[in-house]
Amino acid sequence: MRRRFLQAAGATMLFSQTGRFTNASGEPAFTDDLKALRILRNGRFSTLDRQNPHATAVAIANGRFLAVGSDDEVMRLADSHTDVIDLNRRRVIPGLIDSHLHLIRGGLNYNLELRWDGIPSLADAMRRLKDQAARTPAPQWVRVVGGFSELQFSEKRLPTLDEINVAAPDTPVFILHLYDRALLNRAALRACGYDRDTPNPPGGLIARDNHGEPTGLLLAEPNALILYSALARGPALPFEYQINSTRHFMREMNRLGVTSIIDAGGGYQNYPDDYKVIETLHRAGELTLRIAYNLFTQKPGKEIADFSKWIKMVQPGYGDRYYRHNGAGEMLVFSAADFEDFRMPRPTVASDLNNDLEAVVRLLVSHRWPFRLHATYNETITEALNVFEKVHRDVPFDGLHWFFDHAETVTDINLERIAKLGGGIAIQHRMAYQGEYFVQRYGRKAAERTPPYRRMLDMGVNVGAGTDATRVSSYDPWNALYWMITGRTVGGLSLYPRENLIDRETALRLYTLANTWFSNEEGVKGQIKTGQYADLAVLSADYFEIPDHEIRQMVSVLTLVDGNIVYASDEFSGLAPPLPPAMPDWSPVNHFGGYYKPAADLAHPFASTACGCSNRCIVHGHAHGRAYHNVVAANDQGRFWGALGCSCWV
Repeated sequence: MRRRFLQAAGATMLFSQTGRFTNASGEPAFTDDLKALRILRNGRFSTLDRQNPHATAVAIANGRFLAVGSDDEVMRLADSHTDVIDLNRRRVIPGLIDSHLHLIRGGLNYNLELRWDGIPSLADAMRRLKDQAARTPAPQWVRVVGGFSELQFSEKRLPTLDEINVAAPDTPVFILHLYDRALLNRAALRACGYDRDTPNPPGGLIARDNHGEPTGLLLAEPNALILYSALARGPALPFEYQINSTRHFMREMNRLGVTSIIDAGGGYQNYPDDYKVIETLHRAGELTLRIAYNLFTQKPGKEIADFSKWIKMVQPGYGDRYYRHNGAGEMLVFSAADFEDFRMPRPTVASDLNNDLEAVVRLLVSHRWPFRLHATYNETITEALNVFEKVHRDVPFDGLHWFFDHAETVTDINLERIAKLGGGIAIQHRMAYQGEYFVQRYGRKAAERTPPYRRMLDMGVNVGAGTDATRVSSYDPWNALYWMITGRTVGGLSLYPRENLIDRETALRLYTLANTWFSNEEGVKGQIKTGQYADLAVLSADYFEIPDHEIRQMVSVLTLVDGNIVYASDEFSGLAPPLPPAMPDWSPVNHFGGYYKPAADLAHPFASTACGCSNRCIVHGHAHGRAYHNVVAANDQGRFWGALGCSCWV
């Protein structure tokens, strides 16, 4: 293995501008003693390498691409020990990278959560809730924690409190809708200890009836503390179960073609105490995603203390190619927080923002820590830029990767300032879930550039894409790609004029290559290119050919990270290592899976979509048409024996 690695390293020096091995004359030079550990052939590769944009095969060894070219060229690197996989002419893309995901926190609870992501009707969602409530033992809760909008439902509404109490009279139910409200049934109110004497927390409202008793509706006005502090009262999983839960969440991301994420920290996610699960998985070699993590301050007024402590413990870049530290944020100081609840008026910028933020940014920049800052509104961005420019005059930012998250209402003037200071913006598809609410408050014209991602690119700002999952938007990257391409919300509203939209290749670049800037990993991933990490996704349909509306239904059928198969379905079923069942056995993951993908015939002879079940169909090389999926989709448990004479379990 060491000999092959050294040979590959030497051969890398001879890669031509086309990304193929060459000799001194520039002709292809595939030597007999350089062999691949794995070859994927007969595919349609979109490499995102402009010097070698298309290929049909790749060779992999030691976690990297050894060759990217034609079948004939790449197969010359095979020997009797090479694992060769025929891709059946499927479309292949670089592994997707989410630049803003709360995976470390989300993984701790994934197995506890009933996902409504992608469910087309409230009736379907409530059937699942009722079924899960009957299955969930005391004192556990049924939790629906973000990732959906009432506007995605055909009924265009949330359930009433009466409907929730009828569906689950005894089991506590907590439903988080974006970061604007939570719905609790009577059992959950009792479990939380809420009664007529419970005071409203700052920035939050406990709705009450005529007798002063809590109804079960909690409102962020606009502070979301009331929502996640109530959620934190639910029973947590034991450590062993959290390990299992995080593995299932990573596998779910792999199912969607994601191979890397940048974790944006989060409330109640203190370093290092709340990182033990992910670090245990890393030490055990069980990460199936590359994770770059940012550190999020935890206590108002104690921000300097947090970052001063962490600077002594860890440095940016510390770690390895699977798990590494990425800097500070997205919360740098609590006085800079501007909440993204567009049903409420824009929060006023805090008077102490400038002094608080300056102290933290000076500390970070002086220690060369990259940083990110949550900023929804242009007013917050303006104040932050005033601070950044002041610090830069004394302690230059030169070459430091810093960026804003979100930036829905940023103006061209501030885009110019960001570009001049060498910064970036990580955008997310939060408007796909809240666009209608923004329009109601600010009007259609104001919504036309929320955020102006096309304008950001034109002005030379570093731009990357992600989701901000799991408590607001869903973690599904295909919904985010669909939003950037079409400008449509999950409720079907067309938000943006054509001049704010981007084409499919540009959107894909923002979800792959562009995101490497945000984790300081340029040149090592984000493309299918010789010498880069062997991360890729083989798709259920051709992203570049299917109609726009089918983009949201896509998944991966074969996902590789570091050249290792981490997810496989359809004709590739059985190639990925199996996961143990979700723990506990009553977990919604075992019965409903994650993101729901409705049945559809996609443009490939082996195409099938997720049926809302816990496992993809494991038929080998078996064509599945619409009739098969209609049968599966009709089964509320997401399970079916013997479809079309097949004895698989889906």
